[in-house]
Amino acid sequence: IGLEGLWMSCAAQSTGQVQCRLHDSLLSLEVHIQTSRALMVISLLLGFFGIIVSVVGMKCTKVGEEDPVTKSRIAVAGGVLFILSGLCTLAAVSLYATQVTYEFFRESTIPINARYEFGSALFVGWGAASLSMLGGSLLCCSCPAKERRGQQYHRQSQPSTAQEYV
Repeated sequence: IGLEGLWMSCAAQSTGQVQCRLHDSLLSLEVHIQTSRALMVISLLLGFFGIIVSVVGMKCTKVGEEDPVTKSRIAVAGGVLFILSGLCTLAAVSLYATQVTYEFFRESTIPINARYEFGSALFVGWGAASLSMLGGSLLCCSCPAKERRGQQYHRQSQPSTAQEYV
């Protein structure tokens, strides 16, 4: 049984042993693998920056601005980064799946039981893309209502508990 991924190719023996090797050269790879690799790296970077921006935009953190409107706008920016990350993942996984499907149904001398099929990584990728876009959408919903956008929130001073002496 042969398995091929973005980063390595593996062959499973009948004894249960699996031997994997990294792809030899970046330039010798097919275009769909190079494109999927690039999209996945971009997706990881966007997700990483989405986490950082979202943490700064959370109401419970003391990092950054104290203004709730600014905080929610920062959270929305983090949500947009998560949506973009999910879209990059979805594009990479779908591109790879399209190529696997094309190769499977193409007229070839390779026997049908030796052709590549969908593996679990494709389904995990689709699930991860869906969850990332869902999470980003929920963060984007944290945008304040229109009537609050123009208002500035100020901290009210706490009433003094000390007695004043005259």
